[in-house]
Amino acid sequence: MSMSVEPQSWARRKLVAAARVSAGALGPALPPALFLTDPGRLADPARVAAGLPAGFGMVYRHFGAADRVAVASQLARICRRRGVALLIAADPALAMRVNADGVHWPFRLRQEARQWQGRFALQTVSAHSGREARAAAALPVDAVLLSAVFASNSPSAGAAIGAVRFRDLVHRLGMPVYALGGVTADNAGWIAQSAGFAAVEGMRAFEKAGA
Repeated sequence: MSMSVEPQSWARRKLVAAARVSAGALGPALPPALFLTDPGRLADPARVAAGLPAGFGMVYRHFGAADRVAVASQLARICRRRGVALLIAADPALAMRVNADGVHWPFRLRQEARQWQGRFALQTVSAHSGREARAAAALPVDAVLLSAVFASNSPSAGAAIGAVRFRDLVHRLGMPVYALGGVTADNAGWIAQSAGFAAVEGMRAFEKAGA
């Protein structure tokens, strides 16, 4: 996927450079990098979405928010305008309503991917260990988000896998994987030759004021 490059900070340049490498690992059908929303850690996802380079992707995790339809609709408009793939977490009905590109499933809901096979361009699933990643690889999904690769601020993150073990797991898994958990401009390049990457706070480099 092509990625537009706007005037960037050092962190943006590092992330875009890592994404170009990840694109070679994942192939043209998948975004090389994903921005994950988290209302507890980043209040306005539209400001980040508005600065994402074309070819990137984002996962909207609404956690049942009352304004989820309005927010998803806003994000869908931004993503279409910027050429960013939009996935809605655990909510295929909302994904269809806003014409999103796909659905991201938490591991506990992984079997739902079978029901929605062929209905979306993309389906991804979370995994938090090698065992879960292998289980996810047996599903009709396009990629696995494996965490936590690096030390993370997420309250749900476990012990960090580390870049070396992560690369080994990706090699043995034999399917597209995104590194999640503690990914930043400083370390995204450590895993880019074998996988894509996903982040919450690590994508703040693309945040636009007043979006």
